[in-house]
Amino acid sequence: NLYMRKIPPALKEEMANDIYYKTCARKDEGNCLGRITWEHAIIYAGKQLNEKWAIIPICEFHHGVGTFQDHGNLKKEKHIWIALNRATEEELLKISKALDYIKLRNFLNAKYNI
Repeated sequence: NLYMRKIPPALKEEMANDIYYKTCARKDEGNCLGRITWEHAIIYAGKQLNEKWAIIPICEFHHGVGTFQDHGNLKKEKHIWIALNRATEEELLKISKALDYIKLRNFLNAKYNI
C-alpha cells in the first residue's frame, strides 16, 4: 500500500534526533500551523521511498492533514522539490529508472528560482 508507509525504527530514531526534523520545511512561507509531520515526498516503484532525504518535516497546515485535512496548503510538487534538493547526485541516480530525478530537480529548481 502506497499510503502511510512505516519508517524503519533506526531511521525514525535518526530523524527524531536531527534538528532539521523539528521545524516545517516550508517555514519560510509563514502560516505554519499544527504539529510537525513527516511526509514521504518521493514515490519510487509505487511505494513511498524510505530514505532520509526523501522524508521531509511539514506542519499540519502545509501537509493538509490533521486539523487541516483537505483545508490546508498542500503543494506536493514543492515537497518533491525540497526532497530532491536534499539528495546527492548518487542517491538520485539510484532511483532514476522510469523517471530522471536529476532532470526533474533541475526543472523544479528553475521553476522555484534556485
